[in-house]
Amino acid sequence: MPGLPRNCLGAERHQRSESPVPAIKQAEPIGIRRPPSDNKSRPLPKRREKRNAFPLSLIVLLHIKGSPLTLKALHVDAARIPSFGPRSTMDEDHGPQSIAPAHAPPGRPLGARLRAVRRAFTTKQGLIGAYDYGFLFRPNLPFMRRSASRSPFFALNDRVPVLLALLLGLQHALAMLAGIITPPLLISGAAGANLDAHQQQYLVSTALIISGLLSTIQITRFRLFKSSYYIGTGVISVVGISFNLIPVALGGFQQMYANGYCPSAPDGTHLPCPRGYGALIGTAALCALIEILISFIPARTLLRMFPPIVTGPTVMLIGVHLIESGFKDWLGGAGPCSDPATATGLFAACPTVAAPHPLPWGSAEFFGLGFSVFSAILLCERFGSPIMKSTSIVLGLLVGCVIGAACGYFDRSGIDAAPVASFIWVHTFPLSLYGPLVLPILAVYVICACEAIGDITATCDVSKLEVDGPVYESRIQGGVLADGFNGLLACLMTMTPMSTFAQNNGVIALTRCANRRAGYACCFFLVVMGVFAKFAAAIVSIPSSVIGGMTTFLFTSVAVSGVAIVARGVVFTRRNRFILTAGLSLGYGATLVPTYFSHIFTYKGDNKSLKGFYDAIVLVMESGFAITAAMCMLLNLTLPEELEDEISAEETELEHIVSAAEGKAHPQSNADTR
Repeated sequence: MPGLPRNCLGAERHQRSESPVPAIKQAEPIGIRRPPSDNKSRPLPKRREKRNAFPLSLIVLLHIKGSPLTLKALHVDAARIPSFGPRSTMDEDHGPQSIAPAHAPPGRPLGARLRAVRRAFTTKQGLIGAYDYGFLFRPNLPFMRRSASRSPFFALNDRVPVLLALLLGLQHALAMLAGIITPPLLISGAAGANLDAHQQQYLVSTALIISGLLSTIQITRFRLFKSSYYIGTGVISVVGISFNLIPVALGGFQQMYANGYCPSAPDGTHLPCPRGYGALIGTAALCALIEILISFIPARTLLRMFPPIVTGPTVMLIGVHLIESGFKDWLGGAGPCSDPATATGLFAACPTVAAPHPLPWGSAEFFGLGFSVFSAILLCERFGSPIMKSTSIVLGLLVGCVIGAACGYFDRSGIDAAPVASFIWVHTFPLSLYGPLVLPILAVYVICACEAIGDITATCDVSKLEVDGPVYESRIQGGVLADGFNGLLACLMTMTPMSTFAQNNGVIALTRCANRRAGYACCFFLVVMGVFAKFAAAIVSIPSSVIGGMTTFLFTSVAVSGVAIVARGVVFTRRNRFILTAGLSLGYGATLVPTYFSHIFTYKGDNKSLKGFYDAIVLVMESGFAITAAMCMLLNLTLPEELEDEISAEETELEHIVSAAEGKAHPQSNADTR
């Protein structure tokens, strides 16, 4: 096969004495000294060694011309594949299958651990190390020469300097910041529960604190009662507030205000509804049990039930639905002021007539202020350093805040009145069960489980860990279980459900650091940001147009993630195109016309249970992503594969295998090209 080295084709088993290839010396754990060899010493008895050289046969489809199929075998000698070091067994402290030398084995005594901590903080190697810190801050300007050297890769258990771990942890925290603060702002804002400023500040602080605390569960990884099950992934799988619940929550609050569950003023103005928010998180806490149960289903079964042709369109529709609220905020606000025809009284101007600089919705000033955020994000991506690129959304938000403050859009009263510190349960909400939300939130948790599988797979990939086999499946099981358990804990801590974040995989790939120390540092910074209540008060005081410029970009990235899932995992055969067309037609229709199902049921009786059941059906049918997920899953399980589709799928799989084999055969040329 062209592109592969000659010694990999048709390689046979060689005797150790006759093999022309020198044996690859396995790395020894640091701290173990071997005695010097002595030629005069008595020869040791010969032991039967386990050879690492066994022929692997990879069947590659080379020619597909009708029937029969022509097959050729590609034999790869495993002894010629370089090893990443000794493999470790599964343990509840460090997780299974570390690719790095075990510098810190889990069985060390307390004294050795304390000495390691002292060396880390008192020696130059432990505190600073030899990392090229300038790489993180070097801008990408046209006249600057790019560095030819690459920073070292820090694997899961490698020793990382303390300063580098703190710096990369801060980078992870800043990359998560926009995604963490956006859901509580939208759900508690004018388009949701319409809570007061103090409660919104509390929710933002709590979101940061809970994200930091619950991320440690994913990163640390625990064994469940000495069983074969785990909770957590053991890699940098950070969690934040789930975007998947936002469409359901906003639709649910509209329904609560319409049926009187949430209070309204005589003129129809929506009043604060902490009761509705308590019903939301109470229902979500109960529904979290479905994801906990899903985690015990084998990963292979989950992947067959929820392939990319189901998860991709679903994630895409979630992003498309969220873009609407982000764009409304960009032009002034997503509350009652967003409809100039009906906006009167307090909402005659955006965000309200009592704001420091009220203007009609859609004013050029609002558009320009939001566009300053959007432009700053683009400039950071083009000319910014690596640390600026991974935090471009936060930097764009900061630029918009500076311009908004200079133009008089900021209201400092909330910042001055906010307390210095905050923590969980400073404010509480009456937990209850709201029946119409049960079915939609169950669908949200199923989607969160599918999303967690994809995010964990991507994290293992960029961390240079295996993405197949029992070790990988163990990480999937632990990650999905932690995702459901974190959702339950978050709701009991007055916050909406959590889910894994995918944007941190870009930070790992960019900085080449997959070490857990950076993840723990990220959790530390998130908790500190949340405890400092003035920080949350400043976020709540940001003008809506600045928030909208940031969230529009952020929500579009969610939609693009769905497109990427489809592009990578779906072969565009006639069958798959039909499935996508059927699913997206209903999903896009429900998203573009969100009230299309409101007039199907015209029940006017006094049976509240029946009316609540009808409301649940309406809420599900008006959630475009839920319809798309159900339709794509049904058609994928029922439509048979055609012969033409199978041949096309095998041809595409062949192309992927050949390209991957050629890339492994010429790693140096690929590196030079990059």
